[in-house]
Amino acid sequence: MLRKKCSLVGLAILVVAASALTTSAQTAIANRQLPATTLLTMKPQHPSQNLKRYGASKNGGIQSAVSSGIPGIDSIVNWSDQFISPGYDSNGNPQSVWPYTMVGNSPQSGQSASITAPVVPVTVQLLGPDGSVALTFGPDGKVINAALQSPEFVPNVYTNGQGQFNDQMMRAEFANQLHGGAESDWHTTLHPKLRTARTIKVPFLTTGGTAAWYFFANAAGQPVLVAIDDITFENLLFPATYPFDSSTPVGAAELAGDITTRDMSSFLFNNTVLFAGNINNCCIIGFHTYDFEPGTAKNGNLPRLYVLNYSSWLSPGLFLFGFEDMTPWSHEMAETFNDPFGNNLTPWWLSVDPFTGGGNCQNDLEVGDVVEVLDSLNPVSTIPGNGLTYHPQNVALFPWFAFESPSPASLGAYSFPDETTLMSLSPGPLLPGCVAAP
Repeated sequence: MLRKKCSLVGLAILVVAASALTTSAQTAIANRQLPATTLLTMKPQHPSQNLKRYGASKNGGIQSAVSSGIPGIDSIVNWSDQFISPGYDSNGNPQSVWPYTMVGNSPQSGQSASITAPVVPVTVQLLGPDGSVALTFGPDGKVINAALQSPEFVPNVYTNGQGQFNDQMMRAEFANQLHGGAESDWHTTLHPKLRTARTIKVPFLTTGGTAAWYFFANAAGQPVLVAIDDITFENLLFPATYPFDSSTPVGAAELAGDITTRDMSSFLFNNTVLFAGNINNCCIIGFHTYDFEPGTAKNGNLPRLYVLNYSSWLSPGLFLFGFEDMTPWSHEMAETFNDPFGNNLTPWWLSVDPFTGGGNCQNDLEVGDVVEVLDSLNPVSTIPGNGLTYHPQNVALFPWFAFESPSPASLGAYSFPDETTLMSLSPGPLLPGCVAAP
């Protein structure tokens, strides 16, 4: 889940002249406009339960030792292990052994991994009641260049070394397992590839007859951000059936070979968020998941899992607490590294901002969700680069979920890259709903 001085980039383009619309259509579209100042009262977030495509393979039982990953699937390079900690499962049953799977090769192996990271820009066309295009939002060249030159791909200096953001995050959280310590050459490196831009057309109404989209405008009346019904968005983004066609961005990218099962793919939007059911349940600014497709004779009939994320690049000033530019994307990429298939369960944990009272209660290894609610405790870091200031989200490290004290991570930290964001563990053991165990 998620949220300081540049001009807005990649703004919407009003492509239908008022004279081309009927009075009723003009009124209908005008009724979808909301003031951008409203966004300052809304909490940017990521769904606590990431989308899972139906039929996906699960983490086949407890691992007895470090393994090379989940067997019997065609997907991104991954490795599996387990940790021991007292806790309770989702049904309230005691559990102490917690298997998990992460991206790359295991730190104990000392073998680095090199992963292609396609970036697929996606433009959103909002349709009016007559089916014509009313508004167009998409990442422009400035946004795309900023993404490709961001800390996701460009090495920076962190307290535990120099490298890409997620590579150094992984090296920090498994510092005690690196052969040779800080001198270990174990890395998980991303190689960006800009792919063909795609487009989705969002209908005026959902299948249930409610508003499928809204747009937020600044004081000058310029559209600055769009919000789309989450179910409508998911149906437009993913291929619905197999064999799928090229009518959706994910399906088109798969068919074209722009993304493969071995990649970590990003579908990059600009100032495009989601709401759940009604606009008062706004704003989802990213999620990570995978598209599940059946195997073919070419891959030995293994199930195909395309690991990917939807993330919105955010212009400054739209949300509070420094949530801007790459904040949503960095959250999703970090969680993909630590939980690529959305099935890494942990003991129940509770993260609460001591001043605002906002918090999350979950039982999964979602490293961004722990920190996103800590509005008063540095949820976002700043990293200079490419003539810009980037705002990646701080994230929780693996020892925090394993309830390890003291933390065996680099510098004894529980968070990255700002080690002061998380200074203590969650209370525990906790029952479902984060109720204290007797």
